[in-house]
Amino acid sequence: MTFRLSVALLSVALALSPIAAQQQEWAQCGGSGWTGGTTCATGTVCTVVNQWYSQCIRGTASSTTSASNPGSTSVSAGLQNAAVKAGKLYFGTATDNPMQTDQAYVALLSNTSEFGSITPGNSMKWDATEPTRGTFTFTNGDTLVNLGVKNKQLVRGHTLVWHNQLPGWLENGQWTAAELTKIIQDHTTTVVKHWAGKLYAWDVVNEPFEEDGTYRDSIFYKVLKTEYIAIALRAARAADPKVKLYDYNIDGLGSKSTGMYNLVKNLKAQGAPIDGVGIQAHLISGSVPSSIQANIQQFADLGVDVAITELDIRMTLPATAAKLAQQKTDYQNVIKACKNVKACVGVTIWDITDKYSWIPSVFPGQGAALPWDENLKKKPAYDGIVAGFA
Repeated sequence: MTFRLSVALLSVALALSPIAAQQQEWAQCGGSGWTGGTTCATGTVCTVVNQWYSQCIRGTASSTTSASNPGSTSVSAGLQNAAVKAGKLYFGTATDNPMQTDQAYVALLSNTSEFGSITPGNSMKWDATEPTRGTFTFTNGDTLVNLGVKNKQLVRGHTLVWHNQLPGWLENGQWTAAELTKIIQDHTTTVVKHWAGKLYAWDVVNEPFEEDGTYRDSIFYKVLKTEYIAIALRAARAADPKVKLYDYNIDGLGSKSTGMYNLVKNLKAQGAPIDGVGIQAHLISGSVPSSIQANIQQFADLGVDVAITELDIRMTLPATAAKLAQQKTDYQNVIKACKNVKACVGVTIWDITDKYSWIPSVFPGQGAALPWDENLKKKPAYDGIVAGFA
């Protein structure tokens, strides 16, 4: 991400629709609890990504395992393996296009024992995909999606409707409710259809609340009030019925969490397609909320999935042994909170290494927020994540 001003984020999700017929390329075809089709279209093979998710990918059967029986191979070292062993779907990371020229970084990003999922940080946002109304560009997003598909990693789309990183034509327009509704529908439909079948989930509505739990006074809310959220969700579901749709913005209990809780209840009551809530979790070491697990659990009790979708834990620089030890404990506690709630399906850190973290550019004097340092060496935080899943 280029910048992120609030501490947490919230997501709304569309469930994968069980389909008994032959699955097309990129569609789900197996995994623990999967009740849909397990036969893939000609030229594709049902390929095991992990015990929870198999996907129809071009290739040969010799490199795959039966989708109905993913097997019980021993779990080797790595954060993805630790997450799967703990019963989670994935451990993932955000990434972005500029760092794809860093070969050592890409090698680590592509290590599927560490990462079972990737999230493009900026290349799917509105200003990147529709800089001029009706003119779409997907080149940078395609680069990252294709990398994830090649690696057999889940890919999370980020993000469709957000108050930041909007093109000038949209943000400065004077729109009627009907006009803005069509703009949201057209944008969401075009973008989601472009990557239909290749993504595991979409972050549909990002950061709809202020810190005090009131709705953010974005251009979307000013014109459409809360209706813009359901409009975006319904358009996304229609464009790709198989992808999960998330809505974002919280970490611990509080006013913002209460606002989101009520939103999810209302969306479910009106039949809007919501399957999950994303916990943003841009946190400060030594000040991590103790109520993260309770917060995750309250959304799980509404019958939706939960994911920690943008995790990093920053500190005041310079890093010291004591600060790194505290950060290790903080990471362990956040991961443990997810582990302890069955409906928490996975965790995504907001990039791999301090070398590419967004934190120093937004919070001067702070940083060292990620599990790998600027030289791609593991920090104590890495061991904290492993311990949290244990």
